[in-house]
Amino acid sequence: MNIVMMTNTYLPIVGGVAHSVATFTEDYRARGHRVLVVAPQTEGAPPDEQDVVRVPAIQHFNGSDFAAPLPAPGRLHEALDAFRPDLIHAHHPYLLGMTALRVARSRDLPLVFTHHTRYELYTHYVPADSPAFRRFVIELATRYANLCDQVFAPSESIAELIRARGVRTPIAVVPTGVDVARLARGDGAAFRARHGIPPDAFVVGHLGRLAPEKNLAFLAEAVACFLRQAPSAVFLLVGLGPAEQAIRHTLARAGLLDRLYHAGVLRGRAVADAYHAMDVFAFTSRSETQGMVLAEAMAAGVPVVGLDAPGVREVVRDRVNGRLLHEETVNAFCGALHWVARLPAETRERLREGARATAREFSRERSAGRALACYERLLAGRRRQRPAAEYEQWERLRHLLRAEWEIVKGLAASAASALAEPEDDGRP
Repeated sequence: MNIVMMTNTYLPIVGGVAHSVATFTEDYRARGHRVLVVAPQTEGAPPDEQDVVRVPAIQHFNGSDFAAPLPAPGRLHEALDAFRPDLIHAHHPYLLGMTALRVARSRDLPLVFTHHTRYELYTHYVPADSPAFRRFVIELATRYANLCDQVFAPSESIAELIRARGVRTPIAVVPTGVDVARLARGDGAAFRARHGIPPDAFVVGHLGRLAPEKNLAFLAEAVACFLRQAPSAVFLLVGLGPAEQAIRHTLARAGLLDRLYHAGVLRGRAVADAYHAMDVFAFTSRSETQGMVLAEAMAAGVPVVGLDAPGVREVVRDRVNGRLLHEETVNAFCGALHWVARLPAETRERLREGARATAREFSRERSAGRALACYERLLAGRRRQRPAAEYEQWERLRHLLRAEWEIVKGLAASAASALAEPEDDGRP
Protein backbone atom coordinates (compact mmCIF):
# COMPACT_ATOMS: atom_id res chain seq x y z
CA MET A 1 0.00 0.00 0.00
CA ASN A 2 0.97 3.62 -0.55
CA ILE A 3 -0.16 5.46 2.59
CA VAL A 4 -0.17 9.24 3.13
CA MET A 5 0.02 10.47 6.74
CA MET A 6 -1.04 14.12 7.18
CA THR A 7 -0.21 15.62 10.56
CA ASN A 8 0.11 19.07 12.16
CA THR A 9 2.94 17.84 14.41
CA TYR A 10 5.87 15.64 13.50
CA LEU A 11 9.45 15.01 14.53
CA PRO A 12 11.53 16.62 15.90
CA ILE A 13 8.57 17.98 17.92
CA VAL A 14 8.23 16.01 21.16
CA GLY A 15 4.64 14.92 21.75
CA GLY A 16 2.20 12.05 21.53
CA VAL A 17 0.88 12.67 18.02
CA ALA A 18 4.33 13.23 16.50
CA HIS A 19 5.59 10.07 18.19
CA SER A 20 2.54 8.10 17.04
CA VAL A 21 2.91 9.15 13.39
CA ALA A 22 6.63 8.34 13.45
CA THR A 23 6.06 4.95 15.08
CA PHE A 24 3.35 3.80 12.66
CA THR A 25 5.33 5.14 9.70
CA GLU A 26 8.40 3.16 10.70
CA ASP A 27 6.38 -0.01 11.30
CA TYR A 28 4.46 0.22 8.02
CA ARG A 29 7.70 0.69 6.08
CA ALA A 30 9.26 -2.27 7.87
CA ARG A 31 6.38 -4.40 6.53
CA GLY A 32 7.02 -3.29 2.95
CA HIS A 33 4.49 -0.46 2.61
CA ARG A 34 5.35 3.01 1.32
CA VAL A 35 4.49 5.99 3.52
CA LEU A 36 4.56 9.68 2.64
CA VAL A 37 4.38 12.03 5.63
CA VAL A 38 2.96 15.51 5.06
CA ALA A 39 3.83 17.82 7.97
CA PRO A 40 4.63 21.48 8.74
CA GLN A 41 8.10 22.91 8.37
CA THR A 42 9.65 22.64 11.83
CA GLU A 43 12.81 24.09 13.32
CA GLY A 44 15.46 21.40 13.64
CA ALA A 45 13.94 19.05 11.07
CA PRO A 46 16.70 17.13 9.25
CA PRO A 47 17.22 18.13 5.60
CA ASP A 48 17.36 14.54 4.31
CA GLU A 49 14.06 13.09 5.57
CA GLN A 50 12.80 10.05 3.69
CA ASP A 51 9.43 10.57 1.97
CA VAL A 52 8.47 13.64 4.02
CA VAL A 53 6.87 16.71 2.44
CA ARG A 54 7.14 19.83 4.62
CA VAL A 55 4.60 22.63 4.06
CA PRO A 56 5.14 26.26 5.15
CA ALA A 57 4.12 26.96 8.76
CA ILE A 58 4.04 29.64 11.45
CA GLN A 59 6.60 28.58 14.06
CA HIS A 60 5.84 28.65 17.82
CA PHE A 61 2.16 29.37 17.26
CA ASN A 62 0.80 31.54 20.11
CA GLY A 63 3.96 30.90 22.12
CA SER A 64 3.60 27.10 22.03
CA ASP A 65 6.01 24.44 20.77
CA PHE A 66 3.77 23.82 17.76
CA ALA A 67 3.96 25.06 14.16
CA ALA A 68 0.71 26.03 12.43
CA PRO A 69 0.80 24.88 8.78
CA LEU A 70 -0.32 27.27 6.07
CA PRO A 71 -2.38 26.23 3.02
CA ALA A 72 -0.49 23.52 1.11
CA PRO A 73 1.34 24.71 -2.03
CA GLY A 74 1.30 23.11 -5.46
CA ARG A 75 4.48 21.22 -4.57
CA LEU A 76 2.37 18.94 -2.35
CA HIS A 77 0.13 17.93 -5.23
CA GLU A 78 3.17 17.20 -7.40
CA ALA A 79 4.54 14.96 -4.63
CA LEU A 80 1.17 13.18 -4.35
CA ASP A 81 1.00 12.64 -8.10
CA ALA A 82 4.44 11.03 -8.00
CA PHE A 83 3.62 8.95 -4.92
CA ARG A 84 0.25 7.62 -6.22
CA PRO A 85 -1.43 7.12 -2.83
CA ASP A 86 -3.93 4.37 -2.08
CA LEU A 87 -5.19 5.87 1.17
CA ILE A 88 -5.04 9.15 3.15
CA HIS A 89 -4.68 9.13 6.95
CA ALA A 90 -5.37 12.41 8.77
CA HIS A 91 -4.14 12.93 12.33
CA HIS A 92 -6.02 16.19 13.02
CA PRO A 93 -9.45 17.51 11.96
CA TYR A 94 -8.17 21.02 11.14
CA LEU A 95 -5.32 22.68 9.20
CA LEU A 96 -3.63 19.73 7.41
CA GLY A 97 -6.68 17.66 8.32
CA MET A 98 -8.71 19.89 5.99
CA THR A 99 -6.04 19.40 3.32
CA ALA A 100 -6.33 15.63 3.85
CA LEU A 101 -10.08 15.80 3.23
CA ARG A 102 -9.57 17.81 0.05
CA VAL A 103 -6.90 15.38 -1.20
CA ALA A 104 -8.97 12.30 -0.41
CA ARG A 105 -12.08 13.70 -2.07
CA SER A 106 -10.32 15.05 -5.16
CA ARG A 107 -8.53 11.74 -5.73
CA ASP A 108 -11.44 9.52 -4.68
CA LEU A 109 -9.39 7.84 -1.94
CA PRO A 110 -10.48 6.45 1.44
CA LEU A 111 -9.85 8.78 4.37
CA VAL A 112 -8.87 7.53 7.85
CA PHE A 113 -8.80 9.84 10.88
CA THR A 114 -7.17 9.16 14.25
CA HIS A 115 -8.95 11.03 17.06
CA HIS A 116 -5.71 11.47 19.02
CA THR A 117 -6.76 14.36 21.19
CA ARG A 118 -9.54 15.70 23.37
CA TYR A 119 -9.27 19.02 21.58
CA GLU A 120 -11.47 20.91 24.03
CA LEU A 121 -8.77 20.45 26.70
CA TYR A 122 -6.16 22.24 24.56
CA THR A 123 -8.02 25.41 23.58
CA HIS A 124 -5.93 27.47 26.03
CA TYR A 125 -3.29 27.53 23.27
CA VAL A 126 -5.69 29.61 21.13
CA PRO A 127 -6.36 33.33 21.84
CA ALA A 128 -10.13 32.86 21.31
CA ASP A 129 -10.49 30.31 24.14
CA SER A 130 -14.00 30.32 25.66
CA PRO A 131 -16.77 27.80 26.50
CA ALA A 132 -18.31 28.42 23.06
CA PHE A 133 -14.96 27.79 21.36
CA ARG A 134 -14.51 24.54 23.29
CA ARG A 135 -17.93 23.40 22.09
CA PHE A 136 -16.94 24.43 18.57
CA VAL A 137 -13.82 22.24 18.53
CA ILE A 138 -15.84 19.26 19.82
CA GLU A 139 -18.40 19.76 17.03
CA LEU A 140 -15.66 20.27 14.44
CA ALA A 141 -13.87 17.02 15.37
CA THR A 142 -17.17 15.10 15.44
CA ARG A 143 -18.34 16.38 12.07
CA TYR A 144 -14.90 15.80 10.56
CA ALA A 145 -14.94 12.19 11.78
CA ASN A 146 -18.29 11.71 10.07
CA LEU A 147 -16.78 12.79 6.75
CA CYS A 148 -14.18 10.01 6.98
CA ASP A 149 -14.39 6.36 5.99
CA GLN A 150 -12.75 5.02 9.16
CA VAL A 151 -11.91 6.48 12.58
CA PHE A 152 -9.17 5.18 14.86
CA ALA A 153 -9.56 5.78 18.60
CA PRO A 154 -6.42 5.33 20.74
CA SER A 155 -8.43 3.72 23.56
CA GLU A 156 -11.86 2.26 24.26
CA SER A 157 -12.64 5.22 26.54
CA ILE A 158 -12.19 7.62 23.62
CA ALA A 159 -14.18 5.36 21.30
CA GLU A 160 -17.09 5.49 23.78
CA LEU A 161 -16.73 9.26 24.19
CA ILE A 162 -16.80 10.12 20.50
CA ARG A 163 -19.71 7.71 19.86
CA ALA A 164 -21.64 9.57 22.56
CA ARG A 165 -20.80 12.83 20.80
CA GLY A 166 -22.32 11.58 17.57
CA VAL A 167 -19.58 9.93 15.51
CA ARG A 168 -21.32 7.48 13.16
CA THR A 169 -18.31 6.45 11.08
CA PRO A 170 -16.95 2.98 11.98
CA ILE A 171 -14.49 3.25 14.90
CA ALA A 172 -11.58 0.89 15.54
CA VAL A 173 -9.52 1.01 18.75
CA VAL A 174 -5.91 1.27 17.58
CA PRO A 175 -3.43 2.46 20.23
CA THR A 176 0.07 3.56 19.33
CA GLY A 177 2.37 0.62 20.02
CA VAL A 178 5.40 0.66 22.29
CA ASP A 179 8.76 -0.96 21.59
CA VAL A 180 8.58 -3.53 24.37
CA ALA A 181 11.90 -5.26 23.60
CA ARG A 182 13.90 -2.01 23.47
CA LEU A 183 12.37 -0.62 26.66
CA ALA A 184 13.02 -3.87 28.53
CA ARG A 185 16.79 -3.43 28.11
CA GLY A 186 17.53 -0.17 29.96
CA ASP A 187 20.33 0.38 32.46
CA GLY A 188 18.84 2.16 35.44
CA ALA A 189 21.98 1.97 37.59
CA ALA A 190 24.07 3.69 34.92
CA PHE A 191 21.39 6.38 34.49
CA ARG A 192 21.36 7.05 38.24
CA ALA A 193 25.13 7.32 38.27
CA ARG A 194 25.16 9.77 35.33
CA HIS A 195 22.62 12.05 36.97
CA GLY A 196 23.89 11.81 40.54
CA ILE A 197 20.86 9.92 41.87
CA PRO A 198 21.74 7.82 44.94
CA PRO A 199 21.77 4.10 44.04
CA ASP A 200 19.60 3.19 47.04
CA ALA A 201 17.02 6.02 46.62
CA PHE A 202 13.36 5.23 45.99
CA VAL A 203 12.72 7.05 42.69
CA VAL A 204 9.32 8.48 41.80
CA GLY A 205 9.46 9.18 38.06
CA HIS A 206 7.50 11.11 35.48
CA LEU A 207 8.17 11.47 31.75
CA GLY A 208 6.30 13.64 29.29
CA ARG A 209 5.69 17.12 27.95
CA LEU A 210 5.47 19.48 30.91
CA ALA A 211 2.28 21.28 29.92
CA PRO A 212 -0.61 22.78 31.94
CA GLU A 213 -3.20 20.32 30.60
CA LYS A 214 -1.24 17.44 32.15
CA ASN A 215 -2.40 18.32 35.69
CA LEU A 216 1.20 18.73 36.82
CA ALA A 217 0.41 21.19 39.62
CA PHE A 218 -1.43 18.35 41.36
CA LEU A 219 1.41 15.93 40.58
CA ALA A 220 3.96 18.25 42.17
CA GLU A 221 1.85 18.64 45.33
CA ALA A 222 1.34 14.87 45.66
CA VAL A 223 5.01 14.05 45.09
CA ALA A 224 6.04 16.77 47.57
CA CYS A 225 3.74 15.19 50.16
CA PHE A 226 5.37 11.81 49.58
CA LEU A 227 8.94 13.15 49.67
CA ARG A 228 8.30 14.89 53.00
CA GLN A 229 7.31 11.53 54.50
CA ALA A 230 9.95 9.40 52.73
CA PRO A 231 13.43 10.86 53.43
CA SER A 232 15.25 8.47 51.06
CA ALA A 233 12.95 9.16 48.09
CA VAL A 234 13.65 11.48 45.13
CA PHE A 235 11.71 12.76 42.13
CA LEU A 236 13.02 12.13 38.58
CA LEU A 237 11.41 14.42 36.00
CA VAL A 238 12.00 13.83 32.27
CA GLY A 239 10.75 16.36 29.73
CA LEU A 240 10.45 20.07 29.09
CA GLY A 241 7.58 22.52 28.93
CA PRO A 242 5.92 25.59 30.43
CA ALA A 243 4.84 23.78 33.63
CA GLU A 244 8.43 23.15 34.73
CA GLN A 245 8.72 26.34 36.77
CA ALA A 246 5.47 25.64 38.62
CA ILE A 247 6.77 22.17 39.59
CA ARG A 248 10.06 23.66 40.80
CA HIS A 249 8.21 26.34 42.76
CA THR A 250 6.07 23.74 44.56
CA LEU A 251 9.09 21.66 45.55
CA ALA A 252 11.11 24.75 46.55
CA ARG A 253 8.26 25.98 48.75
CA ALA A 254 8.32 22.60 50.51
CA GLY A 255 12.12 22.72 50.89
CA LEU A 256 12.53 19.72 48.58
CA LEU A 257 14.11 21.20 45.46
CA ASP A 258 17.38 19.38 46.17
CA ARG A 259 15.53 16.07 45.72
CA LEU A 260 14.36 16.91 42.21
CA TYR A 261 16.44 15.45 39.37
CA HIS A 262 15.42 17.01 36.06
CA ALA A 263 16.87 15.19 33.04
CA GLY A 264 15.27 17.32 30.31
CA VAL A 265 14.30 15.73 27.00
CA LEU A 266 15.81 12.28 26.36
CA ARG A 267 15.98 10.23 23.19
CA GLY A 268 16.87 6.71 22.14
CA ARG A 269 18.57 4.44 24.68
CA ALA A 270 18.48 7.15 27.37
CA VAL A 271 14.67 6.90 27.55
CA ALA A 272 14.81 3.20 28.44
CA ASP A 273 17.59 3.90 30.95
CA ALA A 274 15.46 6.60 32.61
CA TYR A 275 12.48 4.27 33.00
CA HIS A 276 14.73 1.59 34.52
CA ALA A 277 16.01 4.15 37.03
CA MET A 278 12.46 4.59 38.39
CA ASP A 279 10.77 2.55 41.12
CA VAL A 280 7.30 3.92 40.38
CA PHE A 281 5.84 6.09 37.62
CA ALA A 282 3.50 8.87 38.77
CA PHE A 283 0.83 10.09 36.34
CA THR A 284 -1.95 12.58 37.06
CA SER A 285 -3.11 13.75 33.61
CA ARG A 286 -6.81 13.58 32.79
CA SER A 287 -6.41 14.88 29.23
CA GLU A 288 -4.94 11.75 27.60
CA THR A 289 -6.55 9.63 24.93
CA GLN A 290 -4.00 6.84 25.36
CA GLY A 291 -1.61 6.10 28.21
CA MET A 292 1.39 5.56 25.93
CA VAL A 293 4.02 6.59 28.49
CA LEU A 294 2.30 4.27 30.98
CA ALA A 295 2.76 1.29 28.67
CA GLU A 296 6.37 2.38 28.07
CA ALA A 297 7.08 2.52 31.81
CA MET A 298 5.48 -0.89 32.26
CA ALA A 299 7.62 -2.35 29.47
CA ALA A 300 10.56 -1.45 31.71
CA GLY A 301 8.85 -3.22 34.62
CA VAL A 302 7.86 0.01 36.41
CA PRO A 303 4.49 0.01 38.21
CA VAL A 304 2.29 3.08 37.73
CA VAL A 305 0.26 5.18 40.14
CA GLY A 306 -2.32 7.10 38.09
CA LEU A 307 -5.68 8.83 38.31
CA ASP A 308 -8.64 7.07 36.73
CA ALA A 309 -9.18 8.79 33.37
CA PRO A 310 -9.56 7.97 29.67
CA GLY A 311 -6.43 6.31 28.32
CA VAL A 312 -5.25 5.48 31.84
CA ARG A 313 -7.91 3.01 32.93
CA GLU A 314 -7.15 0.83 29.89
CA VAL A 315 -3.56 0.38 31.06
CA VAL A 316 -3.40 0.62 34.86
CA ARG A 317 -4.96 -2.31 36.75
CA ASP A 318 -5.25 -1.63 40.44
CA ARG A 319 -2.84 -3.73 42.54
CA VAL A 320 -1.93 -5.80 39.45
CA ASN A 321 0.50 -3.42 37.73
CA GLY A 322 0.15 -0.34 39.93
CA ARG A 323 -2.57 1.72 41.56
CA LEU A 324 -5.58 3.26 39.78
CA LEU A 325 -7.08 6.03 41.92
CA HIS A 326 -10.67 7.21 41.61
CA GLU A 327 -10.14 9.99 44.16
CA GLU A 328 -8.09 13.01 43.10
CA THR A 329 -6.68 14.10 46.43
CA VAL A 330 -3.08 14.68 47.47
CA ASN A 331 -3.47 12.32 50.43
CA ALA A 332 -4.82 9.47 48.27
CA PHE A 333 -2.06 9.83 45.68
CA CYS A 334 0.64 10.17 48.33
CA GLY A 335 -0.75 7.09 50.08
CA ALA A 336 -0.61 5.07 46.85
CA LEU A 337 3.06 5.98 46.38
CA HIS A 338 3.72 4.81 49.96
CA TRP A 339 1.84 1.57 49.20
CA VAL A 340 4.28 0.78 46.38
CA ALA A 341 7.33 1.87 48.36
CA ARG A 342 6.47 -0.32 51.35
CA LEU A 343 5.76 -3.52 49.41
CA PRO A 344 7.93 -6.52 50.29
CA ALA A 345 10.45 -7.35 47.57
CA GLU A 346 8.57 -10.45 46.41
CA THR A 347 5.23 -8.60 46.15
CA ARG A 348 6.82 -5.67 44.33
CA GLU A 349 8.37 -8.08 41.81
CA ARG A 350 4.90 -9.51 41.12
CA LEU A 351 3.70 -5.95 40.49
CA ARG A 352 6.62 -5.41 38.11
CA GLU A 353 5.82 -8.63 36.25
CA GLY A 354 2.18 -7.53 35.99
CA ALA A 355 3.43 -4.30 34.43
CA ARG A 356 5.58 -6.15 31.88
CA ALA A 357 2.67 -8.42 30.95
CA THR A 358 0.39 -5.42 30.36
CA ALA A 359 3.00 -3.74 28.15
CA ARG A 360 3.07 -6.74 25.83
CA GLU A 361 -0.60 -6.08 25.04
CA PHE A 362 0.43 -2.70 23.58
CA SER A 363 3.34 -3.87 21.42
CA ARG A 364 4.13 -2.13 18.15
CA GLU A 365 3.59 -5.37 16.26
CA ARG A 366 0.01 -5.67 17.51
CA SER A 367 -0.89 -2.05 16.84
CA ALA A 368 0.60 -1.90 13.34
CA GLY A 369 -1.10 -5.17 12.40
CA ARG A 370 -4.46 -3.89 13.65
CA ALA A 371 -4.16 -0.63 11.69
CA LEU A 372 -3.05 -2.30 8.45
CA ALA A 373 -5.90 -4.80 8.67
CA CYS A 374 -8.34 -1.86 8.81
CA TYR A 375 -6.67 -0.25 5.80
CA GLU A 376 -6.89 -3.46 3.82
CA ARG A 377 -10.58 -3.93 4.65
CA LEU A 378 -11.27 -0.36 3.55
CA LEU A 379 -9.50 -0.80 0.23
CA ALA A 380 -11.06 -4.21 -0.41
CA GLY A 381 -14.54 -2.84 0.29
CA ARG A 382 -14.27 0.04 -2.15
CA ARG A 383 -15.31 -0.73 -5.69
CA ARG A 384 -13.88 2.31 -7.40
CA GLN A 385 -14.30 2.86 -11.09
CA ARG A 386 -11.32 4.96 -12.18
CA PRO A 387 -12.40 7.52 -14.79
CA ALA A 388 -10.80 7.51 -18.21
CA ALA A 389 -7.71 9.70 -18.43
CA GLU A 390 -9.47 12.47 -20.35
CA TYR A 391 -12.10 12.79 -17.59
CA GLU A 392 -9.78 12.39 -14.61
CA GLN A 393 -9.11 16.11 -14.11
CA TRP A 394 -12.83 16.89 -14.27
CA GLU A 395 -13.53 14.15 -11.72
CA ARG A 396 -10.88 15.59 -9.39
CA LEU A 397 -12.41 19.05 -9.66
CA ARG A 398 -15.89 17.71 -9.00
CA HIS A 399 -14.75 15.84 -5.89
CA LEU A 400 -12.72 18.83 -4.70
CA LEU A 401 -15.75 21.11 -4.96
CA ARG A 402 -17.70 18.57 -2.92
CA ALA A 403 -14.95 18.55 -0.27
CA GLU A 404 -14.90 22.36 -0.09
CA TRP A 405 -18.67 22.38 0.39
CA GLU A 406 -18.43 19.76 3.15
CA ILE A 407 -15.72 21.78 4.92
CA VAL A 408 -17.70 25.03 4.77
CA LYS A 409 -20.91 23.29 5.82
CA GLY A 410 -19.14 21.53 8.71
CA LEU A 411 -17.53 24.75 9.96
CA ALA A 412 -20.82 26.63 9.79
CA ALA A 413 -22.76 23.84 11.52
CA SER A 414 -20.11 23.50 14.24
CA ALA A 415 -20.18 27.24 14.91
CA ALA A 416 -23.99 27.34 14.97
CA SER A 417 -24.15 24.39 17.35
CA ALA A 418 -21.52 25.88 19.67
CA LEU A 419 -23.27 29.25 19.83
CA ALA A 420 -26.69 27.68 20.35
CA GLU A 421 -25.61 25.58 23.35
CA PRO A 422 -25.91 26.92 26.90
CA GLU A 423 -22.67 27.66 28.76
CA ASP A 424 -22.68 24.21 30.43
CA ASP A 425 -23.95 21.78 27.83
CA GLY A 426 -23.42 18.68 30.01
CA ARG A 427 -21.96 16.61 27.21
CA PRO A 428 -19.14 14.17 27.91
